[in-house]
Amino acid sequence: MRLLRFLMISLFSFFGGIYLLYFCYIYFNQAELVFVNSKLSSDYEFNYQDDFDEVYIESYDGVKLNGLLFKSINSKGLVFFLHGNAGNLSGWGSISKTYTSLGYDVFILDYRGYGKSEGVIENEAQVMNDANLVFKKISKSYQNKKIFITGYSIGTGIATQLAAKNKIDALFLIAPFYNFSEFTKSRVPYFPDSFKKFKFETNKYITTVKAPIYIFHGDKDNIISLENAIRLKQIIKSEDLLFTLVDEDHIGITDNLDFRRELKALLK
Repeated sequence: MRLLRFLMISLFSFFGGIYLLYFCYIYFNQAELVFVNSKLSSDYEFNYQDDFDEVYIESYDGVKLNGLLFKSINSKGLVFFLHGNAGNLSGWGSISKTYTSLGYDVFILDYRGYGKSEGVIENEAQVMNDANLVFKKISKSYQNKKIFITGYSIGTGIATQLAAKNKIDALFLIAPFYNFSEFTKSRVPYFPDSFKKFKFETNKYITTVKAPIYIFHGDKDNIISLENAIRLKQIIKSEDLLFTLVDEDHIGITDNLDFRRELKALLK
C-alpha cells in the first residue's frame, strides 16, 4: 500500500512538473509564438514601384512604429491594412498595387518589433492601442473620402476591433478566425484561456460593426479553415458577404483572380 501511494505521488509529481514546465513555457513565450516577427535594420531602404511615403508614428508609450503609405493617382480614399503574423513590410508592401490600381491609397503597418518598428509585443491591449492610435492619425487626412479597414489572418482580429470602434465605410477580412482563443486550443492544448494574452474575440466584436463586412476565405486553407469564415457569416448582418475562393489556400489570396475581381466591384 505504501509502495502504491509512493508510486502515485511520484507519478503525479513527475507529470505535474512536466505540465508546469509546459505551462510556463507557453505563458512566458506567448507573444513570440503568436507574432513571429521579422526585423529589418534601421537603414533598410524599401524598393517598390508604387509611389509611397515611409512613415514613423510615435505610440502611446514613446515607441516608434513604422508603416508605408502607398499613394494612388487621384485617390478615392484609404485602405488601412493589417497584415499577418509573419513577415514585414519588405514583403507585405507588395500587396499595395492591388489597391492603388483601384484608386485607393493603402497604409500598411508593421507591428511593434516587426521590420523597422521599435519595441516588443507583450499583449493584446498593447497591439490594439498601437493600431487604434496609428489608424486615427493616418485616417485624419481622409475625412472626406472613403476609409476601409482590411485585415489578413491574425490582422483580422485587430481589424475587427478597430472597425467596431471607428466609423468606416467597410471592413474586409481575409482568411479570418472565428475566435483566436478557440483557434489556439488545438495548438496549445490544456493551456487555460484565462491565461492567454491574445484572445482576439472576433465573434464578439464583429456583431457590433455597423459598416458593411466582406469576408474572403480559401476553401483549401489548412491554417485557418473555411469553417471559421462560415461561422462568422452566420452571426453578421444579413447583407454582409462571404466569398469562398475555390482551390485557394491561406497564403497569396491578394493574388487570387476571383478575389481581385470581387474587390474591384466592391471598391468602385
